[in-house]
Amino acid sequence: MKRLLYIQSSPREERSYSKIVADTFVDAYLKIHPKDKIKTIDLFKLRLPPFDGDVINAKYAIMNGKQHTEEQKKAWAQVEKFIEQFKKADKYVFSIPMWNFGIPYKLKHYIDIITQPSYTFSYSPQDGYKGLVLGRPALCVYARGGEYTPGTPAEAYDFQSKYFNNALGFIGFTDIKSIFVQGTLYGPEAAEKAKSAAIEEARKIAETF
Repeated sequence: MKRLLYIQSSPREERSYSKIVADTFVDAYLKIHPKDKIKTIDLFKLRLPPFDGDVINAKYAIMNGKQHTEEQKKAWAQVEKFIEQFKKADKYVFSIPMWNFGIPYKLKHYIDIITQPSYTFSYSPQDGYKGLVLGRPALCVYARGGEYTPGTPAEAYDFQSKYFNNALGFIGFTDIKSIFVQGTLYGPEAAEKAKSAAIEEARKIAETF
């Protein structure tokens, strides 16, 4: 039995193209792996701890090899809770809409919480940075109103997939699959065509994920 963590980052719910495609993937995956457990996190329904005050001081205490104060311990326990939940999974699915060429602020907040030294990455002068979340596949479903195809001028504005894939790579992911639902604002026909193609790709990836 494997544990799949499904992280949603759109508040549009049933109107979200990234969620529609990711939901299709999860449904297809469960038909193939009925005994696996799915944990779904909707970031817009989740209270993430603010990364300030005692939390940020606790992080720097770790980085500088210092002990936490009692206040920092209490604050840092909330961060550890999310990291532990994240690292318990064996496989990951992310539904990610494009917001202002990047990712939703809730997803960025989540990444800032789980990307921590000695938990999801390490550093040494000899080896540099090393990711600690190893040997686990991830599927990223990206939705965007325009098209940002590699090799086109618009590619330079893709701070969505480039950032997020690099963020996952930094903490150790090497098996990252991406599905793109592009041009969803080019009219109903174009949006439906893009969605249908992405759904077909999601079902195919589910067969070997």
